[in-house]
Amino acid sequence: VQLQASGGGLVQAGDSLRLSCATSGLTFSNFVMGWFRRAPGKEQEFVAAISRGAYNTYYADTVKGRFTISRDNAKNTMYLQLNTLQPEDTAVFYCAASGLGTWHLASLRVPRLYRYWGQGTQVTVSS
Repeated sequence: VQLQASGGGLVQAGDSLRLSCATSGLTFSNFVMGWFRRAPGKEQEFVAAISRGAYNTYYADTVKGRFTISRDNAKNTMYLQLNTLQPEDTAVFYCAASGLGTWHLASLRVPRLYRYWGQGTQVTVSS
C-alpha cells in the first residue's frame, strides 16, 4: 500500500494550493480518508476527512470555510484545496486512510485509528 502526497510549496499569505494524495495497493473506495498536518514544534493536527463515497466531509474548525477535501474514486486519489492560506497553516500535510469502515466523527480526528499514511508534503506560507 502506498499513499503519495504532493502539491505543497512555498506561497504567500492569501494564496491557494491544491494537495493531492495518490494511492495504490488498496481498494481506495473502501476507505474513509483524511488529511492531517504537523506544524513545527506542534503535535499532529486533524485537518479534514471524507467518507468513502464522498457524501460526507468533516473539517477542523481552524480550516472550515478555507479548505475543501474531495476525492476521485476512479483515480484512487484524494485532494485538499487550500484557500486563503495563512502563515499559521505552515506545516507538513499528511494523507491517511482510516482503519475504520464507518463514518464516526469522534474517530476521524484520531491519528492512531488511521491505518495507512503518506510521507507528507510541506506547505510554507510567508506573511
